[in-house]
Amino acid sequence: MKKASAKSAKGKKSRPKIKLGIPDLEHSKNAVLRSLGSPDSRRGYQHAIDEFVAWYCSEPRLAFNKTVVLRYRFHLQERGLAPGTINVRLAAVRRLAYEAAEAGLLSPELAAGIHRVKGVRKLGSRLGNWLTAGEASALWQLPDGQTLTGKRNRAILAILLGCGLRRCELAKLAINSLQRREERWAIVDLVGKGRHIRTVPVPNWVKETLDTWLTAAGVESGPLFRCVCRAGKLWGNGISEKTVWHVVKKTAASMNIPRLAPHDLRRSCARLCHDAGGELEQIQFLLGHVSVQTTERYIGCKQRLRVAVNDRLGIEPG
Repeated sequence: MKKASAKSAKGKKSRPKIKLGIPDLEHSKNAVLRSLGSPDSRRGYQHAIDEFVAWYCSEPRLAFNKTVVLRYRFHLQERGLAPGTINVRLAAVRRLAYEAAEAGLLSPELAAGIHRVKGVRKLGSRLGNWLTAGEASALWQLPDGQTLTGKRNRAILAILLGCGLRRCELAKLAINSLQRREERWAIVDLVGKGRHIRTVPVPNWVKETLDTWLTAAGVESGPLFRCVCRAGKLWGNGISEKTVWHVVKKTAASMNIPRLAPHDLRRSCARLCHDAGGELEQIQFLLGHVSVQTTERYIGCKQRLRVAVNDRLGIEPG
């Protein structure tokens, strides 16, 4: 009898669960994060999984299954989140279920059901935020060029607008990334999103702005940008993405431009390149996009607002 009961207990222990507790969810989350190579992806998935776990543990539930994930999708829709945001959150939940099943914590049938939960359909596309050439020129030259902080902020804004970098890419830039190629300056072998490697041409005016900052700061090696304390002296080793964010938001606020983000400067770079006659393929290389459709969205070339089709209908008041 003892052998039989021990055998049945052992079989029960190895059986996949239908309900996951906090330790199981934490174990599965760690497995998801370890499988991701990009720091940005890890940060995004961690936030998405933490939000799901908080909701999952606060709701009455029977199992971690398709029905529960569908309820979570409805919850996200009720919050008014964009379809793209909801689909990213659901992708994280599917990955969580997959890792739980791989570890033997969740029934494979339940994981397969969760995988079949469809995302939210995108209807249309959101309008991006772009700066005109005049606004972009005024923005990067707005910081005080007489102070060390102003010189740094000018260089940050110039490289965002002139090279179309992401803020995470800018924060990681090192001086040895700037090299001469084909008789011009370029950021060589920049590792971007998804570990895609590209080389970014640096316009002369951007390089001159960077040189002004580097000379004033006395930076000769290591990270390209550094923190500047109130006394006007360098401290630390590099800057964070939040620093880039605050530089853009503070400068935009001084120009009364609401809701301008660092990524909007990347979009503005793409639009200005296109307006100047740049080839779509070359703009794609500059930004490091895998798909040319992504570049088209950044440019916003499918819908023209500056000269709109309904401006002159022939029914305007004389």
